[in-house]
Amino acid sequence: MPSASELVYYLFHAQELRSIIQWKVWHNPVHERDPSKESPTLQQCFKFLDLTSRSFSSVIQELHPELLVPVCLFYLILRGLDTIEDDMTIKLEEKEPLLRDFHKVLEKDGWSFDGNGPNEKDRQLLVDFDCVIQELKKIKESYKVILKDITVKMGNGMADYAKIAENNVDVVNSIADYEKYCHYVAGVVGEGLTRLFVESGLANAGLLERPDLTEAMGQFLQQTNIIRDIREDFDEKRKFYPKEVWSKHVNRFEDLFKPENKEAALNCSSEMVLLALRKAPDCLFYLAGIRDQSVFNFAAIPQTMAVATLDLCFRNPELFKRNIKITRGETCQIMTESTQNLQMVCEIFRRFARRIHKKNTPRDPNFLEISIACGKIEKFIESIFPSQHPKAIVAGSAAAGKSPEQVAKDKEEWQEAKWDVIYMGLAVFTTLALISALMLGIAYMMGARFDIALDQLKQGKFKPPAADSGERQNILNSYGQHEEL
Repeated sequence: MPSASELVYYLFHAQELRSIIQWKVWHNPVHERDPSKESPTLQQCFKFLDLTSRSFSSVIQELHPELLVPVCLFYLILRGLDTIEDDMTIKLEEKEPLLRDFHKVLEKDGWSFDGNGPNEKDRQLLVDFDCVIQELKKIKESYKVILKDITVKMGNGMADYAKIAENNVDVVNSIADYEKYCHYVAGVVGEGLTRLFVESGLANAGLLERPDLTEAMGQFLQQTNIIRDIREDFDEKRKFYPKEVWSKHVNRFEDLFKPENKEAALNCSSEMVLLALRKAPDCLFYLAGIRDQSVFNFAAIPQTMAVATLDLCFRNPELFKRNIKITRGETCQIMTESTQNLQMVCEIFRRFARRIHKKNTPRDPNFLEISIACGKIEKFIESIFPSQHPKAIVAGSAAAGKSPEQVAKDKEEWQEAKWDVIYMGLAVFTTLALISALMLGIAYMMGARFDIALDQLKQGKFKPPAADSGERQNILNSYGQHEEL
C-alpha cells in the first residue's frame, strides 16, 4: 500500500504513475517460472532469492529455462559469501578460511552455518544452505564447474580484502586498487555469467574472447553502487572512494561531508562518475553479443538503471547527506524501455549521457574529460545506430572504419539525394501553380467577376447574396455588365 507522501508525489508526477501501471499491467515476461514443477528444495531456493534480492529476483525468474536454476544458485552462492564477508561480528581467524574454502562447502551434504550475528539480514540463507547444495547437484556438470571456479576466485578476493580491513588499512588508495576491488566483487561475477550465457548457447561465443567487455559490465555496476552509497558507507565506517581521487579535493575523507566543502565534494563525486562513464561504450558493445531476449533483459536492466543512477548522483549535493535512489516511476519506465531491444537501451544511455553533459559545469576540474566521455558514448551509439543527419552519417561511417573515399562518396550521394528532393518539390509546386492559373483563366472566360469578389471581401462580405433577393443583380448593375459567353 503506497504511503500518503507517495500518493501526493504521483499526483504531481502523473507520467511516473503511468509508467508504474504500464509495467505492472502490460509487461509480459519472455519466460515464466512454474513453481508447481519444482522440488521443495528448489522452491526454498527461490524463496531465499526473493528475500535476499528485490532488484535481481524478478529478472532472474524470467530467464530462459536453461539458465533459470543455474543463475539462481549462482546468485545465492555469492550472496552466501557476501553475508560472511560483510559480517563484522565474525573474527578474521574464522572468516578467512570460510571464504577461501567456500567452494568446498558446495559438495558437503547438510552443511549449515549459524555463526552470523543476529542482525545480519541474510543469515537464514546460510543456516538453510543445504537446499542450495542439493539443487547444485542436479544442474549440468559444465554449469557446476563454472560456479565452483567463480566461487574460488570470489572467496579468495574477499578474504584478501577482509585481511586489509582487519588491519585498518584503506581498502582502496589508488584508482588501480579501486578497479581491482570492483573486479573481485563484480567483475568476477560478470565473468561467471558470461561463461554461463555462452555455455547455454544464448550469447555469442566471441564474448569469451573479449574479457574487457565482461569486466566493463561489472565495473560499471559496482562503481555506480559505490558512488551512490557514499553516505551509507561513511556512516558504517567504510570508504571505497580511492584516496587518489578524494585527496585532490579535501585533506581528509570525512571533510567531504562538511557543508563548507560542498563544491569540493561535488567535484570529487563528478570525477568518480567520470571513471564509471568511461566503461559505458564497452557495456553497450557487450549487450550486442547477447542472442536471447530474456538474457538481454537480465543484462540490460541493471546497466540502464546504473546510467540513470549516475545522472542522479552527478553534481547532486544530496549524495553526501542521504542515500539517494531513482524513483519507482522512473525505474518502471527504464525497465519497460530496456526490455525492448539494443537500440532502445542505447537511447536510454544517450538520454542520460546528455543530461549529465547538460549539468556539467566549467567550474569542475574534470569538465573537459566529462564532456569527452559523454561524447564517446554518443559516438559509439551513432556508429551502430546512425541517425539521419548528414553530419552524423559521415561521423558514423568514419567510426565504422570506412575509408575517406567511401565517406566522401556517401556524402556526395546524400547531397544528390537532397537536391533530388528539392527538385521534386519545385516540380510539384510549379505544376500546381500552372493548374491553378489555368482554372482561374477558364473561370474568367466563363464570366467569373473576380473584381466584384475582391471588392465584396474588402467590404467584409464573405457570403454570396441569396439568388432570389435581387441584391445579386444590383451588384452587377453597379459594376457594369460582363456578359457570360
